[in-house]
Amino acid sequence: MKNNIRVERAIKNITQADLAELAGVSRQTINTIESNKYVPSTVLALKIARIFGKPVEEVFILEEED
Repeated sequence: MKNNIRVERAIKNITQADLAELAGVSRQTINTIESNKYVPSTVLALKIARIFGKPVEEVFILEEED
């Protein structure tokens, strides 16, 4: 699964720490999701999408091999 978190953060001009605080997780969690090392839970994916004001499908992209 790919994601556009880094791009969306840049658009909103927020840091990983800012996003983590808004989503109720650690900055390290945001970092591992951005780096495609960790797939977030459905609830966390929905929270992140809501923070950016986007549908979850615009933030997280399911790939063929997923």
